[in-house]
Amino acid sequence: MAALIATRQVSSREIVTTHLERIAEANPQINAIVTLLADDALRAADAADAAVKRDDPLGPLHGVPFTVKDCLDTAGVTTQSGSRIFAEFVPDADATAVRRMKAAGGVLLAKTNLPEFSSSTETDNLVTGRTNNPWNLNRTPGGSSGGDSAAIAAGMSPLGIGSDVAISVRGPAAFTGIAGLKATHGRIPFTGHFAPTTSAWWHVGPMARTVGDVALTYSILSGPDGIDGYAVYANHFDTGNTRIPGRALRVGWVSDEAFGPVDPEITAAVESAAARLAGLGCRVEQVGVPFLKQAAAPTALTTFVYGELVPYVKTLVAGRESDLSPAGSDILAVQDPTLEQLRVARRATETLRSAFGGYFADYDVLLCPVNPVTAPPHGAQEFVIDGATVPWTHVMTATAPFNLTGLPALSVPYSISSENLPINIQLVSAWFDESTILRLGAMLERSGGLGPRRPPITAEPIPMRPNQ
Repeated sequence: MAALIATRQVSSREIVTTHLERIAEANPQINAIVTLLADDALRAADAADAAVKRDDPLGPLHGVPFTVKDCLDTAGVTTQSGSRIFAEFVPDADATAVRRMKAAGGVLLAKTNLPEFSSSTETDNLVTGRTNNPWNLNRTPGGSSGGDSAAIAAGMSPLGIGSDVAISVRGPAAFTGIAGLKATHGRIPFTGHFAPTTSAWWHVGPMARTVGDVALTYSILSGPDGIDGYAVYANHFDTGNTRIPGRALRVGWVSDEAFGPVDPEITAAVESAAARLAGLGCRVEQVGVPFLKQAAAPTALTTFVYGELVPYVKTLVAGRESDLSPAGSDILAVQDPTLEQLRVARRATETLRSAFGGYFADYDVLLCPVNPVTAPPHGAQEFVIDGATVPWTHVMTATAPFNLTGLPALSVPYSISSENLPINIQLVSAWFDESTILRLGAMLERSGGLGPRRPPITAEPIPMRPNQ
């Protein structure tokens, strides 16, 4: 799109208008877009077209529309965080990620749905309602970046900015068949995201229909902003640049052994991706990584995150507790962690980081599932996987370890299940080696993966209400 605009083959106004028409067609059924900025986007598109006619210098996203998860601040535009508490909150300044997208020429098109305070794997709240998966409206697109993933998958947006604390970019990307990156912690500044006290664990990340577009967006978003104390490395710093030239990439793959139970179709996709990478010249082998099953990463991660989030939310909602959704109320019900629980979580974190340090001394990439299941029905509290019943929290088993350790992880569209639902695979690399997994993800797309396909959407809207 940027190339077509820059070469005057199509205007930014035409592209923005096309997306607005698609939103009008699809959003009544999906409910991914919660704040539409049609007039502002068209004005920005006209300004972008005028710049092209003047032969002004153009940014890499000049005239291209994008969407933003509604927990990232947007100057002069309501940022609700899926909560009645913030239903009328209008920030004065853009989040760093939003500001950088605009500086690259991007046109802010809309804000997208999320669970209250980004605190659930189901995108639903009392302000803007529930988001449906465009592949099957009775299934969830996941959370907490489910609004952006559904909008992108349905063609309502070409790319967006989400965020991830345990699963929230990569999981929704997998449930809807798009690409999503959780870069090394601190690569992309957290500035302007809800709950700054949780910045030690949250990651802001790009989402798009192709790995190439994710890579482009990542290159725009990464780097210090002088505010986020974790964002300290220049965006050109990449540990993959120190790899021995000419040496084949070493890829280990694992599924049930580390994250089980996993849907057999998803394990088959991981094994197929391993074979494809071997065919592309990588040195690939199945690995045993018992430290992953022993880590209890979701428990350790929630101990840290809720230890910071609970007191923050309690202060925010004091006197308005009745305005909270079930997801918001669940936060208040969490007890403060004990000193012993914090010690256990810290030990688990350091043990896991050390284990990965050893793993990445021998391998360059870990290939594994993203989610253990394809997109489940709305509101599912448990899953039956290959005959085993597991709680809904099991959906984070293959993603949380990489938030806990801050490792970069990429969700790559790969195949389609027997139920006509997307299956993604996950590529993980050593800290600050995003280039390797982005390159391998693009290779998998080109070698026959799922790629950028629009899901089927039923013709008639289905009735929706908050927490349906």
